[in-house]
Amino acid sequence: MTRTLTLPTAPQATALPAGGLRATARIVARFDDGGGATRLPVLDGAGPFALRRIQSPADQARVCLVGAMSAPLGGDRLRIEATAEAGAALRITAAAATVALPGRTGDLATYDVHLTVGDGARLEWLPEPLISAEGSDLRMTTTIDLAPTARLVFREEQVLGRSGEHTGALRSRLTVRQAGRTLLDQETAYGPGVPGWGSSAVLGTHRAVGQLLLCRPEFADRPAEARLLGGASGDGAGQGVLAPLAGPAALATAVAPDGLSLRRLLDGAAAG
Repeated sequence: MTRTLTLPTAPQATALPAGGLRATARIVARFDDGGGATRLPVLDGAGPFALRRIQSPADQARVCLVGAMSAPLGGDRLRIEATAEAGAALRITAAAATVALPGRTGDLATYDVHLTVGDGARLEWLPEPLISAEGSDLRMTTTIDLAPTARLVFREEQVLGRSGEHTGALRSRLTVRQAGRTLLDQETAYGPGVPGWGSSAVLGTHRAVGQLLLCRPEFADRPAEARLLGGASGDGAGQGVLAPLAGPAALATAVAPDGLSLRRLLDGAAAG
């Protein structure tokens, strides 16, 4: 499989013996007491991750992830580390969906995300969906460490297969800790080799799944109210639920026939 560079100035990554690549991108947001704004002292892209500052209000830094090459492919080892230090406000988005593709060797790929949010800081992680293409094998891990008064908006969307194709193998784990205490630790698996993943007990006919995690200090005293997302169960637009967690957080989980319907459900959870 040939990789096509779309941004010739993108940082280079170290090739692995198996034909994959290893790349780590790092972002640090820091509050400037003197200027009253959030700065980006570290904005270090690598391999497929080209990091771009985008226009933002003075009190928030915004970064867009731009894909500089096709990734993740089988054998790749990719990682993103983002930190919002105390008092900082950071919003991270993406220019396009991420597509997991098979590699030359049949090896699995890994994609790790580690987010750290300091006291009084706010981090919004709002990428575009991950698409699991047929024949791919990807393991994702997301670890989030929150300070006691940190705020977080975390969105994760997964589309199982491109139009007209079967999904690849996708395993994803999300772990969220606040002040060292676990708020959420879950793992999901889809695709070939996973018992019953496409049955009515899991996704049925739906091929898009996602979640929205909201962490706010005020939830400790006033937990979010549980509510259903979407319309009637037979309308074909997907279903979801927003539920409080055992901590200052709420989690919306949704399934839908496609990525657009899924986004609408999660947007509805955020608006509420």
